Amino acid sequence: MQRLFEKKLLDWKQSGMKKPLMVVGARQIGKTYIIEKFAKENFEQYLYFNLEKESEIRGIFEKTINDTKIIEELELYLGKKIDIEKTILFFDEVQVSENFIVSLKYFNESDKAYKIVCAGSLLGVKINRFKSSFPVGKIRMEFMYPMNFEEFLIATGKEMLKEKIEECYKTMTPMPEFAHEQAIGLYKKYLCVGGMPEAVNDFIENDLDILKFDSHIISDIKDMYIADMQKHVRNSLETVKIEKVYKNIPSQLAKDNKSFQYNFIEETGRKRKYESSIDWLVASKMVLINYNSKRMEIPLKVYIDENKFKLYLSDVGILTNMSEIKFPDIIQDKTFIYKGAITENYIAQELTSKGESLYYWTSNRSAEIDFVLYSEKDGIIPIEVKSGNNVRSVSLNMYIDEYKPKYAIRFSTRNFGFENNIKAIPLYAAFCVK
Repeated sequence: MQRLFEKKLLDWKQSGMKKPLMVVGARQIGKTYIIEKFAKENFEQYLYFNLEKESEIRGIFEKTINDTKIIEELELYLGKKIDIEKTILFFDEVQVSENFIVSLKYFNESDKAYKIVCAGSLLGVKINRFKSSFPVGKIRMEFMYPMNFEEFLIATGKEMLKEKIEECYKTMTPMPEFAHEQAIGLYKKYLCVGGMPEAVNDFIENDLDILKFDSHIISDIKDMYIADMQKHVRNSLETVKIEKVYKNIPSQLAKDNKSFQYNFIEETGRKRKYESSIDWLVASKMVLINYNSKRMEIPLKVYIDENKFKLYLSDVGILTNMSEIKFPDIIQDKTFIYKGAITENYIAQELTSKGESLYYWTSNRSAEIDFVLYSEKDGIIPIEVKSGNNVRSVSLNMYIDEYKPKYAIRFSTRNFGFENNIKAIPLYAAFCVK
C-alpha cells in the first residue's frame, strides 16, 4: 500500500542519514509497514529489532548507551558481524526504552556511517515526560498520520480521478459531473472507513463495498488506544481521566459551540483536573487540537487563546465508529446535524496530514470560521466547512468584510468554482490545499 510518507524517508536517505530518524505517530497507522518497505527497497542489508517484544535488545540499552558497545552487543546477540556501511537498523516500539532514545545522541556524534531509524507509539508522550536529557538537534523527527483522502484514492485504484481533481483545483474549473459524483461517493465511504491502513485494506478486499466492510476493525483499534492509556499511564486515576476525555470528544463536537468545555465531561470538570489528560492525548497523536487565534495576524501561534480550543479524533473513521452512525445515513446523504461535526473532523485530519497547525477564528458576535491558514504568498486565508450543498454563511461574510483576505476557501459538496472572491472546493479535494 503506497504511503506519501515514503517521500520523507527518501528525503532522509538523500540527506546522508547522519541524524537518526525518529518516526512519531499513533498506533496502527502503518509506521512499521512503510519503514520496512523503505528499508528493504533501498538498502543491501536490513535489521529489525522490536524493543517491546525483545527484552534482550532492550536490556542492551539498559547496560550502555555507547554506540560502539551497543553494536558489539547486537552482533553477539545476532551471532554475526553488522556491516555498518551497507546496513540500516530499524528499532521499533522504542517508547519502552528511554535509554535507547538517549543513545541516539552518540550514534549521531559518531564518525561511523550509522543508518538508524526508529518508531513507536506514544513517542510524543514519552518525549514530553522525558527524565533524561533529550537529544535535541541530534535526531530528525517526522510525524506520520493515518491515510488521508489522497492516499485513499491511490489505494483504491483511483489515481486518474486523483489527477483530475488536482488539475481542476489548479485551474478552479468544475470536474465533469460524473467524475464529481464518483469522487463525492468515495469521500462518503472514506468518512465511514477512515484512514487506518488495516481498515482501508479490508475495504479494498471487499471490492469497495461499504456494506461488506468490517467495522469491527476500527472498534478493535479504538479499544487498543484505550488499552494504551491503561498501559502507559502513571496511575489508574490518570487513566480514567484520559479515557473520559477521549470518549467525550464526539459529544463535544455535537455542541453548537464546538469549543472544548471541561464541565461537559462532568459538572465538576475543571481545567486543572483535565488539562494534563488533554496534553497526553494530543502528544499521543490520538487527538488533534485546533486553537482559537485571538488576532488575525502572523504568526497565528503567538496569538492563540490556550483556554479556547476544539478537539478532534485523529481518524474520521474512528469518530464515525464511536458516534455509532450507520453507514447508509452517510452514503445516502441523509440530513442530520452531526454530519457537520464529521465533516469538520475530516478537514482537520486532512490539514494535519499536510503538516498544517490548526487555528480557528471567532468574533465578538458569535461568528466563527472553522479554520484559518497562513500562506507566505496569500496571507491569512479563512476556511469554511459545509457538509452539503447549502453554502449560505453569515460568518464568512463577516470575516471577509472585517479582514479583506486575498480570497477565502469554502469546502462543500459543490463542484469547483470561484465567485465573490471565494474558492469553492469540493470536500474530496481538501488534500490539494497546501
